[in-house]
Amino acid sequence: MLFEDNNLDINMSLFMPDINIKNFNRDTNFLEAEEGFLRGNMFRNEYVPYKNLTYLKLNPKNEKEKLLYHLMAVSFAITDLNLYLDLHPDCKEAFELFKRYVKEKRELTQEYVKMYEPTTVTKTTGTKYTWINSPWPWDKTGGSLYV
Repeated sequence: MLFEDNNLDINMSLFMPDINIKNFNRDTNFLEAEEGFLRGNMFRNEYVPYKNLTYLKLNPKNEKEKLLYHLMAVSFAITDLNLYLDLHPDCKEAFELFKRYVKEKRELTQEYVKMYEPTTVTKTTGTKYTWINSPWPWDKTGGSLYV
C-alpha cells in the first residue's frame, strides 16, 4: 500500500515494523509512535527527507529488542506530544493520544522490567540491586540493542 506524504510516494510497510497498515488512521494529523520515532516527529505533514533520503526500517533481532524498540518509540511519542501540548494545551486529539501513550509506556515498562532488566535506576524488581548488571552502551552485546 502506498501513502502519499509531502508529494512523495513511499511504501510505508518498508519503514514501519509491526504496524498494521489496515488500521493506520490517515484522518489524523498525528502519526503512530513507531513511524514518528523513525521520522523524528509525530506530525504527518512535517517530514521532509534530506536530499531525497529517507529513514529505514529498524529490525529488532529478538523479542527483547522488539519490546525495547516499541518502548523507545512510545517514549519518543510522549515527549514530542508533550512539547506540542505545551503550545497547544486545548488540542483534544493530541491530549488523548498523549494519555494513550502514557498508559502504554507504563505497561510496556512493567513488562520489560519484569522480563529483562530495569530501564532506569528507579525501576527495580526482586530482592537484589541489578542495575549494574544491565548491558552498558560500551558493552559489545551485538545486535541492535541500542538503536
